Amino acid sequence: MDMHTQSTPFVLSTWQGGEKGRPRRTGWRGTSPEWGEITVASLPHAQDDVRATEVTGGLVPRAVFQSRGIQVMVTERPTLNGATLRVGDARVYLKRNRWGVTRRGRALHMKHAGDGYRLWAVSRREYVVMREADNQDRGVTVTVRESGFGKRKRAEVSVKGRALGADIALAVVFTGVDRSVLTRRGAVRAGFSRIFHVAADFAMA
Repeated sequence: MDMHTQSTPFVLSTWQGGEKGRPRRTGWRGTSPEWGEITVASLPHAQDDVRATEVTGGLVPRAVFQSRGIQVMVTERPTLNGATLRVGDARVYLKRNRWGVTRRGRALHMKHAGDGYRLWAVSRREYVVMREADNQDRGVTVTVRESGFGKRKRAEVSVKGRALGADIALAVVFTGVDRSVLTRRGAVRAGFSRIFHVAADFAMA
């Protein structure tokens, strides 16, 4: 669906699946009245230092978020460090200020098909993906709020503005990504970790 569409709120619930004899996949699944059934699922680890999450289904383009590096060996989800993101056949360009002080300052900036996007954390369990307005479009804001625990976890997706399929795919893929560095607490932890590693490298030199 390439046209701009008014989207009603929808819910993703925790999901587990996968073919028999293959590694179990985990993630989210739900149905949007406008976009159909959408699944956000982990991909089997190709290597110990690679983690990936995939969006498929419905009328949204396939999206794959992958990160590579030693930091993912202690997590089941890809992180914003060492990350690549593709929507359909196109690569999404990512940029982030790791030293940002405010929510917006720490935001992940993305560029896809000529459109600019920003992702920022409202809290540990809520985030916003915004497609920036231009001369032809007012842009769109997608808010995702996670709630519940265990098998009752859910992610409520609400859309303000007329969305494209890429907007929805870009927004929901981050339900399967470790977004902690976008929060103030996570950014502080990451900052201390970087300083520690720099100091350790300096001491060993």
